[in-house]
Amino acid sequence: MQTQTLEEFYQSKTIAVPANLKQEVGHFNVFTLEDHLGENAPRYSRRAFYKISLSRGHGFYHYADKTTEVSGPTLMFFNPHVPYTWNSISRDTTGFFCIFKEGFFSERMRGSISDFPMFARDGKPAYFLDEKQYAEVSAIFRKMVEEIGSDYVYKYDLLTNYVAEVIHYALKLTPSEKLYHQSDAKSRITSVFTELLERQFPIESTDQRFELRSANDFARQLSIHVNHLNRAVKETTGRTTTEHIFERLVSEAKVLLKHTDWNISEISYCLGFEEPAHFNKFFRRLVDTTPSAYRSV
Repeated sequence: MQTQTLEEFYQSKTIAVPANLKQEVGHFNVFTLEDHLGENAPRYSRRAFYKISLSRGHGFYHYADKTTEVSGPTLMFFNPHVPYTWNSISRDTTGFFCIFKEGFFSERMRGSISDFPMFARDGKPAYFLDEKQYAEVSAIFRKMVEEIGSDYVYKYDLLTNYVAEVIHYALKLTPSEKLYHQSDAKSRITSVFTELLERQFPIESTDQRFELRSANDFARQLSIHVNHLNRAVKETTGRTTTEHIFERLVSEAKVLLKHTDWNISEISYCLGFEEPAHFNKFFRRLVDTTPSAYRSV
């Protein structure tokens, strides 16, 4: 599965690629949905940028291995680590979307945008709004559209604030206790474990392989005893190290089965299984069906 670059995004929209795009660490742009209706739906893939979309209409978002039907005002958040696409059903869809690289946010704000729960791999990407909320978020996007065309010297600082305002608007709808990481040792170990796990994904070619497959593998990488790792992860998240690893493996397996034409042997190899039979047994135990059966549904 390939990742759509910013250059490919602009080319797909028949928009001139910004001349300084490759030099920009933190590219940002904003668009109205109405200007891009009727275009071919983007392929199901990961993007090399973040995206926030506000829409009012009927359609389906395919996000990771899940499909969400939306009807009415919806605020959606997408990150570069999770593949997605959108299929619109209604012809009168309206709204806005903005795209940006991580540097756009990190250069001007403290912390990383990936710390926010809606941008987590297993986070909640969709926020369903009522008409009043839609109007309030639309007003923020209109400010973005107006500002992106201005010659104000500090416009990107202002645009960063508008993006942060949209993020916090969504967070206030469903407050999260996991927004900021705790600073204790167990949380730090868990955070590094999670980063090492995520760093092995996405699987984008049949030559790539998932190497750290067990708690012992991660413990060796972190230079700590496996029991110490297991206790830290369990006490911090409520789930075992193995459960996290298996859940991530299954999630990636579902994506590869549904959205690539790789055969089962190739997928099993990429996910670190020596034999396809071992992958079949693993997948069936966790999903209650075989990889072939899951792919055919």
